[in-house]
Amino acid sequence: MEEKPSASIKPYLDKLTLGVTRILETSPGVAEVTFVEKEPAERHAIISWEQKNSCVLPEDLKNFYLMTDGFQMTWSVKTDDTTMPLGSMVINGISKLCRLGGSSMYTLPNAPGLADLEDDTDEEGNADKPEKPHFDSRSLIFELDPCNGNGKVCLVYQHAKPGKTERSKVSHLLLWIVSEDVSPETEIWFLDRALYWHFLTKTFTAYYRLLITHLGLPQWQYAFTSYGVSPQAKQWFNMYKPITINTALLAEEADSFVNKLDPNKVFKSKNKTPVIKKKPSSQPAGSQKNHTSVTSSKASSLAGNSSRK
Repeated sequence: MEEKPSASIKPYLDKLTLGVTRILETSPGVAEVTFVEKEPAERHAIISWEQKNSCVLPEDLKNFYLMTDGFQMTWSVKTDDTTMPLGSMVINGISKLCRLGGSSMYTLPNAPGLADLEDDTDEEGNADKPEKPHFDSRSLIFELDPCNGNGKVCLVYQHAKPGKTERSKVSHLLLWIVSEDVSPETEIWFLDRALYWHFLTKTFTAYYRLLITHLGLPQWQYAFTSYGVSPQAKQWFNMYKPITINTALLAEEADSFVNKLDPNKVFKSKNKTPVIKKKPSSQPAGSQKNHTSVTSSKASSLAGNSSRK
């Protein structure tokens, strides 16, 4: 599949990115915006993926792949004389839409997997919340975005059973029928680095809008978790505000651990005006002798007066 970075985005790709490139290019400090143009995925590649994984892609994601086989846009900021990569928006292509938690033929029989790390105790008493995905056969999980190592955004099929396929021969063609054990309904979830699940959206289209409107800022998915983004990421959020940012996410609590520094005090000059100390004037040796003789004569006269009394 041919991939090439594009400086000038075509009109249909500008609609695909919702015009976010023009917003970034006019933002202060943004050095370069790179969009990797990808060819559309071939229809037989999508059918092959569905046959391999025994599930059907949601219609909006399938249409997305028929327009572009994946998505990648990055942008950098310039600090002093160095360029630092900051924003990243990625959606894996159909060939990289890999399953998480599935058993591999290369693993040992008794080797622990992701399903062994699952804890279902946190789901008790949360009937109003969406059911969390499972790493075992109850769910099918596929990685949409690696999030630069900060977690994984996943396409999740809930209430799945071990996949089955049936083969039928019609007009000398082999047709693979996907088993109906897999629910056609999908959800988009975020898996953080501690292997906790966080619900994002019901559909791929809604997640794609979140990805674009948050400008691919670092750790933006953590804004939808209970513990929020890190203090460093919050500074980038304040500088490059997402299009649909919830200001309550950036509000600092009274007991916030973020250091609040006064620039006027931090960068205040520490040069103090020197205090001039006056040195005692030096007297000649002769005058010191005369002074001591005068004081000794006064002391002797006082002693004589006291004896007379």
